[in-house]
Amino acid sequence: MEDIIKKEVLFNHTIDKVWSAISKAEEISTWFIKADFKAEKGYKYTFTAEPNEKGCTVISGEVKNASPYVLIYTWLVADTKTETTVKWELESTQDGTKLYLEHSGISNYKGETAVAMFNSFNGGWDNCISGLTSYLKDLVNAG
Repeated sequence: MEDIIKKEVLFNHTIDKVWSAISKAEEISTWFIKADFKAEKGYKYTFTAEPNEKGCTVISGEVKNASPYVLIYTWLVADTKTETTVKWELESTQDGTKLYLEHSGISNYKGETAVAMFNSFNGGWDNCISGLTSYLKDLVNAG
């Protein structure tokens, strides 16, 4: 079974705009779900979806690294005891920013649950990247 979900996206936005979008609670809450989040090592965060949103309702964890343009945190879905890891890494390019996303440790789930969670997370991250892309486009158009 695959253990790591990897996504790579190019944005025609500055690295600081993309960093802000993935690391500030008010911005994450706009394109993802409601976030109590700080990009500070040791911060215990919570993402809380509205009851009518699909998927899990609460995700929590701890920020492990928040160095410039690298953000790593644990990921614990409500009602499970299985911790996985999410890593965002940004790189400046000639035309904007390259975003790398990795979600690892999914094989920590047992048996068929691991396969189901991998598929769920993989689709969820596609939706998140889509939401982030739309958010950044709207941000540029609004500015």
